[in-house]
Amino acid sequence: MRILLATGRKAEAMVKDAVRILAISPSNCDVLTQGLGIAAFSTPESLRKALKKHFNAEKEYDLILVSGLCKADFSYLEKEIGTPIRLGPRHAYDIGEALKFAEEIEFSSLTPADVFLAEKRKESAKNQLYELESSVKEKFSVKGVKIGGGARMKVCAEIVDATQMTEEEIHRRMDHFLKSGADIIDFGVHVDAKSKEVKKAVKDALSFASDVPLSVDTLDAELILAGIEAGADIVLSLNKENIPEVGDEVGGNDIAAVVIPDFDAGGKSEGKNSESLFTNMKMAEEHGIKNIIADPVLNAVGYGIAESLYNYYHFRLQDKSTPLFFGVGNVTELIDADSGGVNATLAGIASELNANVLFTPEYSDKARGSVRELRIASEMMALAKARKSAPKDIGLDLLMLKEKRRKPIMRIHDKESIVAKENAKWRLDPKGCFSIGICEIEGDNMIYAKHSPTGKRIVGRSAKGIMDTILRLDMVSLHEHASYLSKELTKAELALRLDRSYEQDEEVFSLKSKF
Repeated sequence: MRILLATGRKAEAMVKDAVRILAISPSNCDVLTQGLGIAAFSTPESLRKALKKHFNAEKEYDLILVSGLCKADFSYLEKEIGTPIRLGPRHAYDIGEALKFAEEIEFSSLTPADVFLAEKRKESAKNQLYELESSVKEKFSVKGVKIGGGARMKVCAEIVDATQMTEEEIHRRMDHFLKSGADIIDFGVHVDAKSKEVKKAVKDALSFASDVPLSVDTLDAELILAGIEAGADIVLSLNKENIPEVGDEVGGNDIAAVVIPDFDAGGKSEGKNSESLFTNMKMAEEHGIKNIIADPVLNAVGYGIAESLYNYYHFRLQDKSTPLFFGVGNVTELIDADSGGVNATLAGIASELNANVLFTPEYSDKARGSVRELRIASEMMALAKARKSAPKDIGLDLLMLKEKRRKPIMRIHDKESIVAKENAKWRLDPKGCFSIGICEIEGDNMIYAKHSPTGKRIVGRSAKGIMDTILRLDMVSLHEHASYLSKELTKAELALRLDRSYEQDEEVFSLKSKF
């Protein structure tokens, strides 16, 4: 395939470097420098002139790529010369990546190649996930959700102390978890809960989403039975203390059950962890429980995480097929680190152990978003396992603050640059001031800017949208005030996107010293 890369003078060297690094034969790829400085300003006319000046009539091209930042319509020129003209990547350093796929994918005339490739990879990943899940013969299913047998690891989201919540609160939490990608909703039962409270919580949930698998999270036999009576699909958890009391009811109603080892009063396992777990699983089977999920119990860092992972590994050596429960939240909630990386790593470990259910609450503020993170991580691991690769370059990722590929940093040697300096004085805008913050409107978080003295409140999800509205309504008169508002609104948008707190005139991130 012969490709012509049309660029401008400023990016010429970078484009040629990208081609040279790929070691592409000159007969397959040429660089055409147009008579303009910036490639993004390319037009059909500038490209036509450059082609007439430099084009070799004996050499035909199968594709012409212009800058992905071009806004011009090249369709008429394309028909005129009989060669497809498509958008390349927005940045020169992505050209190499785009050229790798030039023969496999037809690029777009509307979407930059780097964005187009990312969308194609994501679409391909979603299609493969659907095909993988459709072809799996599960160990068992709960309301159509496949468990075991090679199915994708399912995410179970716990509503902590659900028995103390109102119906509205339960619906709100379920809505959040389901939108985040949860497959199963677990109801954490408060230590002092009564049977009627368990029944109410389950019924409240069923009134919101009757097709979603629901689990009741308690060791109390009476409360387990109450959950089953109300319509729970899974009980979590069973051991030697409660199986004799609830086993027949669980088995008779074809309820799935998470079975755990036995622990002493101090929380330590009695005897070998795997031995008591297998003993309890056998007891559960004797009571007619068919759909068993084993939980060797994952401990937090500092409380025996290495030993607990060994217990999982040892269990899998002895039992290759029983679905495994993996309590990721036990670790994420008890470590002061961003949850995304922790959840991704634990999901990777769980995948190698052939675990089947990833469990987490979002109890602490730092663990907010864990359900979404685990859903993405479970999909990443399913794709990685199917492709027999590491979980990278598969179309999905959990990169939020870090970059996959950093953009080049411009090095300046201009001694005439003006060093920035903040104004020491502050003036009140004659047209008033604004208080800026984040608010919730019908369950959706938004940025607001409230004007004083008029009391007008502008809300939106983007700093630009709010700032444009302020300018359109002529609510600001000083340049420095407009600059200040732009800075604060941008901080508020950043906080909104990252699900962080925002307070006007405070930093979104605390500045750490560099090591």
